[in-house]
Amino acid sequence: MIFTDSVPVTGVRRTEDGYLVAEARVARTGIQDYLGTEIDPDNEHGLRDKPIVRVYRPESAVFHADAMHSYAYRPMTNGHPGGDGVNSKNWKDVAIGQTGGEVVRDGQFVKVPLVLMDAKAIADYESGKRELSMGYGAEVVFQDGVTGDGEQYDCYLGPMKMNHLSLEHRARGGIDLRIGDHNPNTPKGGHDMADALRKLLVDGISIDVTEQGAQAIEKLSTKLADAATATKNLTDAHATAIALKDGELAQKDAEIDALKGKQLSDADIDKRVTARADLISKAKSIADADYTGKTDAEIRKAVVIAKLGDAAVTGKADAYIDARFEILVEDAAKDPVRQHFQAQDGKQKNPNDNGQSAYEARLNDAWKGETK
Repeated sequence: MIFTDSVPVTGVRRTEDGYLVAEARVARTGIQDYLGTEIDPDNEHGLRDKPIVRVYRPESAVFHADAMHSYAYRPMTNGHPGGDGVNSKNWKDVAIGQTGGEVVRDGQFVKVPLVLMDAKAIADYESGKRELSMGYGAEVVFQDGVTGDGEQYDCYLGPMKMNHLSLEHRARGGIDLRIGDHNPNTPKGGHDMADALRKLLVDGISIDVTEQGAQAIEKLSTKLADAATATKNLTDAHATAIALKDGELAQKDAEIDALKGKQLSDADIDKRVTARADLISKAKSIADADYTGKTDAEIRKAVVIAKLGDAAVTGKADAYIDARFEILVEDAAKDPVRQHFQAQDGKQKNPNDNGQSAYEARLNDAWKGETK
């Protein structure tokens, strides 16, 4: 967890190359106030909804040997970078200077030399942005108690490990020393309350909050906005998927209706069987052949070819061939001799017909000769 602290700046000077060099108190013992959401974001210790959590930093946390080493050569930033602080991946983007290596205890403070090397940060400092806030990590021990000075606290810190030092307008720990005028009414080690607050518009309501409170609210507002955007994206994607499914179902329903329209009723089947039998009967009356497996058009064409030859159908449309077939059917219906023999085709032949079959065959041959 990264915490922030605040200290005053003193002994400032400019170098020939434009850098700003100073000595600064960068940490102090005592109690500092945090929001419950900062200290206990998951409410594991029942402090998340508490407006103010008093965090005690004893001497064992501030002046621990490991802590003292960690104050040296820390990168400086113009405002806290957020996240996990400063590291090798973002140092080039956020660093504006650094602390020096001469770390000393100054009463209840830790003092280090520092240098601002970035022109924008130096301009901000000269415009009044003069407080420092330490970014550090530490174990939080959730145990309330009372300091040696009689101040109550809700939890305390273990040894601190510094990450970076940030230039701020208003930082958490307040000021003891400051370049310029000092408000005599400012409490020791802190800011005047009205001076430390900033106005923030939340859901149309203007409220006064600390800088850290404003940062927490803005962070939560960003998360809420991101969550709302993600929810909308999911809702839109779901609606699109449903619309696609509805389209697919509608297409399937249309295909089913089309298949139903193509399905024949029993009456339709009877009509087709009757028509087919009638067509084959007509075809056989003209040219007796096996018409199994042929379509109606193929049967008509085969009959016309059998009767009139290939030349009668070559290059002709189906309508023409159908018309020639109907003419042949009408002509066959007008030939009584042919009708007689066709009627005899279905009768049982008698092998003892005393020459009747031979006689009928001769008559049939004679008829064929006359029709050619």
